[in-house]
Amino acid sequence: MSDILKAMAQNFLGKSPKWYKQIIVAFLLINPILFYIDPFVAGWVLVVEFIFTLAMALKCYPLQPGGLLAIEAVILGMTSAKHVQVEVTANFEVILLLIFMVAGIYFMKDLLLFSFTKLVVTMKSKILLSLTFCLVSAFLSAFLDALTVIAVIIAVAVGFYSVYHKVASGKGQQDEHDHSSDHGLLENHRVDLEQFRAFLRSLVMHAGIGSALGGVCTLVGEPQNLIIAEQAHWQFVEFVLRMAPVTIPVLIAGLLTCILVEKFSKFGYGAKLPDSIRKILTDFNDEKSAKMTSQDKAKLIIQAIIGVWLIVGLAMHLAAVGLIGLSVIIFATAFTGITEEHALGKAFEEALPFTALLVVFFTIVAVIIDQHLFKPVIELVLQSEGDTQLALFYIANGFLSMVSDNVFVGTVYINEVKTALAEGLISRPQFDLLAVAINTGTNLPSVATPNGQAAFLFLLTSAIAPLLRLSYGTMVWMALPYTLVLTAVGLIGVIYNLAPMTDLMLEMGWLQPHVPGAVIPAH
Repeated sequence: MSDILKAMAQNFLGKSPKWYKQIIVAFLLINPILFYIDPFVAGWVLVVEFIFTLAMALKCYPLQPGGLLAIEAVILGMTSAKHVQVEVTANFEVILLLIFMVAGIYFMKDLLLFSFTKLVVTMKSKILLSLTFCLVSAFLSAFLDALTVIAVIIAVAVGFYSVYHKVASGKGQQDEHDHSSDHGLLENHRVDLEQFRAFLRSLVMHAGIGSALGGVCTLVGEPQNLIIAEQAHWQFVEFVLRMAPVTIPVLIAGLLTCILVEKFSKFGYGAKLPDSIRKILTDFNDEKSAKMTSQDKAKLIIQAIIGVWLIVGLAMHLAAVGLIGLSVIIFATAFTGITEEHALGKAFEEALPFTALLVVFFTIVAVIIDQHLFKPVIELVLQSEGDTQLALFYIANGFLSMVSDNVFVGTVYINEVKTALAEGLISRPQFDLLAVAINTGTNLPSVATPNGQAAFLFLLTSAIAPLLRLSYGTMVWMALPYTLVLTAVGLIGVIYNLAPMTDLMLEMGWLQPHVPGAVIPAH
């Protein structure tokens, strides 16, 4: 019997360190006691515990330990299975996006690798390359979903890494190879590999920050943008104009930060592409181009056409993002000869674990709602007035978005402000200003942690993170200069720029005043 118990202890959370297993067990034992003493405290402890599982993602994928904590929360009554289902249903579009869009990007990897390889091998300046990654991500995220943009970046980074790792392991490009293992790595390539990891880490992080810079600007950039715009009766152009007094200075400051951290090699940035690896990538590009058959060229053309459809379909909202992703899968496989079931299955391997983790995350969000964890902060902020109220809304949304989901935080706050407007506690112009503070507050400071934005969490738990040694702590550290700059510039914009610039746009007729109290009822 003792052997069985010992074996069960060894099987629990697999190869995770013993200390990590003991901490998770301690969490599971202490939560019922805390919930019996004070449910509010127990709720906040659960949030911290879940963040811990995210921070230790390289020790153990967060789905298992986080899932155990979430199940325990439901059993204890911190929330209910019904409420979890409601949260999952409310975010069904995000789940569809993860399942189908990420898989769709998988079938476009040939075009992505072909295009980005040419970019990387021809652009010698690391600062210019970093700025390009940041700007392209910002532009795409303004019109597409940030998760889609990150999925593209991950696909490109994995492609680069696998090309070099195969050569560094002494194998040809046609040979089978596991790029997640360094066991076969040739000794003379190990130093270059570490520098290559640092190079790719910086590009991936610049792209991630870029997705936040662009995502805050438009109605379609982030899910909470759409929710806030619906409540405020803002259309696409009006949303862009109302956000501009804050988002334009933030975008400029973000791009300057990108240049500075690369120039001075701070916070984990500045690593350049080793010449030996540039040669390998160049040779790979030349070899692929030389061996490209008419069939291969036809595949690239088809993928390019599908890429245009992807951008047009998402920018014009022709269907839900996930459904457009499904159409990409169908087009990309039907017209490139991929018809076997097992070939299709590989595309879903990356997204499904994260989709499951996101459902666990929604359970934690349900706990936050049922235990009213944000209520004290909300009540405190609503008691303030004028510019102070704008600043506090921005700061409160920013802080809560760092530890929770920015979509949830934005939804809670816009509903509270809408209620205050309906009860006559604030004016319609103040409501519009607060809506801007809420949107920028949920989008900008949330870059501080991977759990702040779904795209960052996806990056942390993706296949590229362990390859590049991109841990939770590394992401927080590399995001720190951006966090400080974006948060500070955003706050200054909200306090000093927002009201005067909004009044000026109203005077010039760029914006039209809204009928007092005209707010869409809550869903």
